[in-house]
Amino acid sequence: MQFDDDAKLDTSEVQDVRGSRVPGGRATVGGGVAALIALVLGLLFGVGPDQLGLSSGSDESAATASSPAQVQQACRTGQDANTKDDCRMVAVVNSVQDYWDQEFARRSGSYSRSPTVFFSRQVGTACGAATSAVGPFYCPGDRKVYLDLGFFDELRSKFGASGGAFAQAYVVAHEYGHHVQDLMGTLSRSQDGRTGANSNAVRVELQADCYAGVWAHHATTTKDESTGRPLITSLTTADITDGLDAAAAVGDDRIQERFQGRVTPETWTHGSAKQRQQWFYTGYRTGDMARCDTFR
Repeated sequence: MQFDDDAKLDTSEVQDVRGSRVPGGRATVGGGVAALIALVLGLLFGVGPDQLGLSSGSDESAATASSPAQVQQACRTGQDANTKDDCRMVAVVNSVQDYWDQEFARRSGSYSRSPTVFFSRQVGTACGAATSAVGPFYCPGDRKVYLDLGFFDELRSKFGASGGAFAQAYVVAHEYGHHVQDLMGTLSRSQDGRTGANSNAVRVELQADCYAGVWAHHATTTKDESTGRPLITSLTTADITDGLDAAAAVGDDRIQERFQGRVTPETWTHGSAKQRQQWFYTGYRTGDMARCDTFR
């Protein structure tokens, strides 16, 4: 995965609060084995912590930018994205949002850009306070994506993914899939409290995987405003393989087998490894968001 060295990164789309104290108090995540299992099985690649039982109950703890933000200083061009992990994530956010902006316009719609918040350890959101244990998530309350970059190390060490730059990009693109769902009014379908292989919660997650694949299909042809050229210049078969591997690693069946020794489909919230790979690849192969109807 390579970026145009001369492209200018838009750091206004990322709020860097790493190292900042969470205003309004500590995030609370229950203790004990049951809480750990709930975290591992239900939270990765999800939506806001209020839906996960991890909220401190405070809606006044929204993240505020550190001063000065690290990414604003370090991430200026595509060359930075090719050499630094956090700058790569800035570039991916730029590319993903460029694509959805253009796709919504093509469909005579209007895309509202969503910031990604880089945090460490804990963060306050409009959905409540959360810690890094939650994993990456989208909060519909403030329409922001939240990401602790340390998660990518855990994706390899705890969940057995091979890693790689595009595995990280897949994570970000999935969360922006939730933002697209939010704008289209489909995200709320996951909030009926049901779980299981055929639940709306699973269908919403699989659709976000498919939307991530749709972006990947168009990533090397989506033009960047600063240069008129694609921000992403190369996406190889090996990159897509890394994305498929990451999708499988966070399948409910893989996680359950790894952490509880058995698979219980009635508790699934995100889909099996095979389903997640299938829907990501459907989006990547077709490049058509209309083919991402997981509710049909």
